[in-house]
Amino acid sequence: MPGAFIPAAEESGLILPLGKWVMEEACRQLSRWSGQASAACWTVSVNVSALQLSQPNFVESVRRALLASGANPALLKIELTESVLAKDFEQFTAKMNELKTLGVGFSLDDFGTGYSSLAYLKQLPLDQLKIDRSFVRDLEVDASDAIIARSIVALGHALGLKVVAEGVETAAQRDVLLSFGCDYLQGYYFSRPRPAADLTD
Repeated sequence: MPGAFIPAAEESGLILPLGKWVMEEACRQLSRWSGQASAACWTVSVNVSALQLSQPNFVESVRRALLASGANPALLKIELTESVLAKDFEQFTAKMNELKTLGVGFSLDDFGTGYSSLAYLKQLPLDQLKIDRSFVRDLEVDASDAIIARSIVALGHALGLKVVAEGVETAAQRDVLLSFGCDYLQGYYFSRPRPAADLTD
C-alpha cells in the first residue's frame, strides 16, 4: 500500500523519478480517455510530495507531460497535503499559480488533520477540499465527526470550492455525506482500485 512504500521512496529520493513517471502516465491516460465518449470528461488526481514540489523544474516537468501527451490540463488535479504546504508556503504557492495558469486544478488533501490554517484557503489557488477518512470512518456514530464533516462542506462551499469525502465504505456514510451536500465521494463502497483498462469495459 502507498503508506508502506512512499515514505521509503521519499527517504531514498526515488520519489522523484517515480513521481515524474506517475505524472507522465496520468497525462497519457487522460489523453487515451479523451478519445472515448464515456470517459472523455474524467479527471485524474495525482498526489505530489514536498520533495517533488520543491524541485526547480517541477512546473516545467508538468508542462512537458501535458504537451507530450496532448492531455487537457483542466482534467488534471494535483493533490497536496497541508503538511507539504507548511514547508515552503510562498515558493509552493508561486508554483501552484504557474500551473493554475495552464489550467491544472488543485485539491487540498486530508484537510483538518495537519497544519490546519484557514489562511491557506484564502491564499491558495485551490479547487477542492478533501475530507479526511478519519472523519468519515465513524460518521454515523460519532457526532463530533459528523459536525466536522458538515462544517468542512459548508466552509468549502462558502469559499467556492468543491468538497470530496474519502474513505467512504458504507451506504450509510454515503447518505450522510450527501445530506451534507458533499460534492464527490470516493472509497471502497464504490470500488477498490482497478486498472484503467477495466474502467471503460
